[in-house]
Amino acid sequence: MSWLGAVRTATGGLLRHKVQAVVIGLVLLISTASATLGLALLVASNGPFDHAFGVQHGADVTVTVNTARASSAELAATRQLAGVAAAAGPFASSTVRLQMSGQSLGERTLAGRASPGGPVDDVVLTAGHWPDGPGQVVLDTGGRGSGPGSGGTELGSTLTVTGLPRTAALTVVGFGNSITGTADGWVTPAEIARLRGPGAAASAQLLFRFTQAANYAQVRADVAEVTRALPAATVTGAASWLAAADQAAGNGAIMEPFVVAFALIGLVMAVLIVGNVISGAVVAGYQRIGVLKSIGLSPGQVMVVYLSRVGWPALAGCVAGMFLGNLLAVPVLQGSARAYGVGSQHAPWWTSVLALAGMLALTALAALGPALRAGRLSATEAIAAGRAPRSGRGYAVHRLAARLRLPRPVSLGLAAPTARPARTMVTLAAITFGATAVIFAFGLHSSLSRAAQSQSLSSTVPVQLQPFGPGTGTGPQQTPGAAQDAAATAALHAQPGTRHDVAVYLNQVKVPGIAGSANAWAFGGDAAWTGYGMIEGQWYDAPGEVDVNTAFLDQSGLAVGETATVNTGTAQVTVRIAGEVFDPGSQPELFGSEQTLPGVATDVNLQQYDVGLRPGTNAAAYIQAVNARLGANSLWQATTPDDGNFYSIASDLVGLLALMVAVAAGLGVLNTVLMTTRDRVHDLGVFKALGMRPGQVLTMVVCWIAGPAVLAAAIAAPAAVALNAATVRAMAGAAHTGVPASFTQVFPPSRLALLSLAALAIAVGGALLPASWAARARPAVALRAE
Repeated sequence: MSWLGAVRTATGGLLRHKVQAVVIGLVLLISTASATLGLALLVASNGPFDHAFGVQHGADVTVTVNTARASSAELAATRQLAGVAAAAGPFASSTVRLQMSGQSLGERTLAGRASPGGPVDDVVLTAGHWPDGPGQVVLDTGGRGSGPGSGGTELGSTLTVTGLPRTAALTVVGFGNSITGTADGWVTPAEIARLRGPGAAASAQLLFRFTQAANYAQVRADVAEVTRALPAATVTGAASWLAAADQAAGNGAIMEPFVVAFALIGLVMAVLIVGNVISGAVVAGYQRIGVLKSIGLSPGQVMVVYLSRVGWPALAGCVAGMFLGNLLAVPVLQGSARAYGVGSQHAPWWTSVLALAGMLALTALAALGPALRAGRLSATEAIAAGRAPRSGRGYAVHRLAARLRLPRPVSLGLAAPTARPARTMVTLAAITFGATAVIFAFGLHSSLSRAAQSQSLSSTVPVQLQPFGPGTGTGPQQTPGAAQDAAATAALHAQPGTRHDVAVYLNQVKVPGIAGSANAWAFGGDAAWTGYGMIEGQWYDAPGEVDVNTAFLDQSGLAVGETATVNTGTAQVTVRIAGEVFDPGSQPELFGSEQTLPGVATDVNLQQYDVGLRPGTNAAAYIQAVNARLGANSLWQATTPDDGNFYSIASDLVGLLALMVAVAAGLGVLNTVLMTTRDRVHDLGVFKALGMRPGQVLTMVVCWIAGPAVLAAAIAAPAAVALNAATVRAMAGAAHTGVPASFTQVFPPSRLALLSLAALAIAVGGALLPASWAARARPAVALRAE
């Protein structure tokens, strides 16, 4: 037969085996999409801040200046200073207090910019448009409580600026990202004058990129150079890119462990399933190979026939999967960009090329071995190999199963996997990986939810009173006095929904062994109800006891149960460390009562009131009632605590990645059952001719996969528990904190048993389609299909 005839034969075989071609295409589609998305996530988690900082021309230093003390020419002259690589501004700025629907959003710095781009600090719009008229604002997605869906702010939300002679309203027309957080929001340049209160200094931002700004010493030298070039007292503040980099590095490090875990699971799944599908497709065609060789095809032509049969649907599936992977990567990378605090993330072109080339290469390697063997087989050997598994395989298990008191279809189905042990092992691995991913996803979601609640105290402290009153950001700083503090306490006690409330004070203290200062939080009453997560020990319950975070222990070299000397500025006290609190970050923190930390609980250090509500109390209605009682002129306002959006974004990523892995595993099972059905189609015809009913055939075929599924569940459950614990600890280690035991103890026996059914669900879901075909097929059709 000619080579052209061989190609025609391959094409004809492809058309006659449409189901197999569709399965190959779907498996390669999902596998390539999973590989593309996995590679994109791996790349995105590798230095996201550094990449975005270069792309967005991040500002090395944001210098705030008093424009009344320097002329425009003097400010412009700073662009020519030695060491300045690029500069932008001055951009007029103002710090304001914002409210939305009567709820305070805190203090925000707004800058006036005509456009988002420029030589320094290219703001990336993530939604909406740039302000082009009065009364419009774009909020920074990296800012506290900002971003779509965070803090209730959405496109079209109306924000009220308090503390001005005339109330000003701003409509949110967009969200953007400044990689170094130069401002919390942007308005048109002309809008800034309207947002400055009477007596407020005229301020502006100068944004610089320097030739040398790699460390804090170089940044300080750069700021000093700018300060010397301007009149005295012109520079009122400076913010370094290094602080933003440190925070972003922490976010990236927290994200990376679970992103890598899911990406690797997806890639391994792709390898296993593709190898199983392709090699199975070739092996299933051995009988036809024998027929082709008997009519004159050479070994090379046989290889072409079968490589073509799997090659064309594989190519179509890989190409479609590459496009699907890129489509899925868009929302996933948008979520990861928000979690990392960068403007945007995109899958580089080479990840698509690598995923496509890798899957095609894997397909060729998986098919080449069986195809080479097929080419070497004689016609008789090929026909014999295609008719049945190797002689002797599974007979002992079939005899053992026949002795069990089980329905015959069940015993036949349970014994069937032993006839193809290699295929069964690959299927077992695919189900195990899929079930592990599903159980891991549920566990990690629960762990992240507990971490979010512990860090934000959202479940125990749904309401806070904070000093967000009028004028606090538009002129000389105002702080509530003793009378307003007493009024705030009275307002809380007057509400029937108040169950707990406690005043929270913050000041910096000195502790031997800790470079710099530590943050000391003093509580003006019982604070055990606030629900801080305890890594070790217990919440303080006696005078002289404090709790500290992991960074405090690491930097001081102390341990729970030991004593520390604390200098509060007014007194030096010796305290006993009662417990280690879950409080991520590199800043040392300690928590104690106002009696234990004298001098911290003063009016000027009062930060907030934490409020716990009675069961059934609506937090929004409670906040509205408290603010109404406090009045519009109060410096205190009730609000909901900011819990950020990292944990919700991470949970969304976990769900999507787990779904992809589970679908890929289900396709792998479908392929296995389909191949097994083709292997045993003659047996099915005989069984049905002997009287086996469709329901019994369906039961038998599903049982083909039940044994591996049960074993996969037994393997996946402990594997997912261990993977979840390791991932949570890796994420916590990246955030410089320990982990409360409750964060990893999210699998009670009942839940773990229920989640283990994921293996059975994946197996049965993949097996139902070929099992239904087998059940419906008439005996004559099954016998002819051989």
